Amino acid sequence: MPKICDALLVAAPASGQGKTTVTAALAAWHASQGRRVRVFKTGPDFLDPMVLERASGHPVYQLDLWMGGDAHCRALLHAAAQEADVILVEGVMGLFDGTPSSADLALALGLPVLAVIDGSAMAQTFGAIAHGLSTFRPGLQFAGVLANRVGSASHAQMLKDSLPGGLRWFGALPRSADYTLPERHLGLVQASEVAQLDERIALAAQAIGPSVAGMASPVRFEPVALEPTPLLLAGVRIAVARDAAFSFLYAANLDTLRALGAELVFFSPLADTALPDAHSLYLPGGYPELHLAHIHANQPMRAAIHAHHAAAKPIVAECGGMLALLDSLAGHDGTPVAMWGLLPGTGALQKRFVNLGMHAVQLPEGRLRGHSFHHARMDSALPATAFTEPQRERSHAEPVFRRGRLHASFMHLYFPSNPHAVAQLFAPG
Repeated sequence: MPKICDALLVAAPASGQGKTTVTAALAAWHASQGRRVRVFKTGPDFLDPMVLERASGHPVYQLDLWMGGDAHCRALLHAAAQEADVILVEGVMGLFDGTPSSADLALALGLPVLAVIDGSAMAQTFGAIAHGLSTFRPGLQFAGVLANRVGSASHAQMLKDSLPGGLRWFGALPRSADYTLPERHLGLVQASEVAQLDERIALAAQAIGPSVAGMASPVRFEPVALEPTPLLLAGVRIAVARDAAFSFLYAANLDTLRALGAELVFFSPLADTALPDAHSLYLPGGYPELHLAHIHANQPMRAAIHAHHAAAKPIVAECGGMLALLDSLAGHDGTPVAMWGLLPGTGALQKRFVNLGMHAVQLPEGRLRGHSFHHARMDSALPATAFTEPQRERSHAEPVFRRGRLHASFMHLYFPSNPHAVAQLFAPG
């Protein structure tokens, strides 16, 4: 049955305006009022959802019309509406950036939009930007604007006075280091690494509380009939790497593996000296470059991964997971450190993005969608068995490597895009 639930999409004119801080503050404020909150992130982001999960107390799922598809996004929202009083969706980049954009998602799903605008170096131009965001796309349901990083009460009043008539002002967050979220080369620092993160979110929630009334509005979420997921991995146990070095895991990917019938067991390549008893191994992306010495020192884990591969058991390695399998990986200081040595080749971190964007890939198992997002380069004498297909021209194809039952690539696969293909990647035998 259809379900009506308050909802809001938090957008901005560009990246770096404070969307994550505001969305986390809203989630924490609603939760503090006893409301059940579910939060989503637009696009293929891993880091923002970690912060939003801490703020809401629940897993954060990605909403992407290209990577997951319209029906998948609608099904996720309808399921969330069954158990939530309010649904928050953090946008990606600027409101109209990308194809599909946050605005495309808002229009397709009927979500009202709150624009967060960094007003720190602005006066009346604030109103012009707000006006442009609210009128650029006909049909967009625009809730209003919130100013971020405001210097004083008089500055906030100046920004408010700049708004054209009919555009609602939802207040201002003062510029404060107390709830600023630190960043590193792939975006925000992982939630587990941010000092006093819960306190930062709580302070931001207190600051935003007086402005919350009326932001979200009721949205009707319709049920979606999806094809049932067959139990193609019934009885299969999959060991999933999850720690500070390997943390880029979509909640929807884990759900897909469970829906296929798999049992998931988690382990830490940094701390554990043996793999769990498992038929298959999943090495997701993350920040292995920040833990090179620990990865190198854990020789028992290296031996266990080699033994798993020698037994012809499946391994799926993505981005950072693939880099750890190389002969060596050099961090930002340029010094190569010996890694697990299962995939011939070397990797090195670069100062700028090497690849970024949505990708599809045609594998022998089927066609999958996902994305690429990395600062590393790699060189391998092993011939690629396939190449990904970037969605946009400025991105470039990523090689896919196969060695026995090892599948490795920079591409992060989105498992719901083809559960049947995913089942073949992880199926033993």
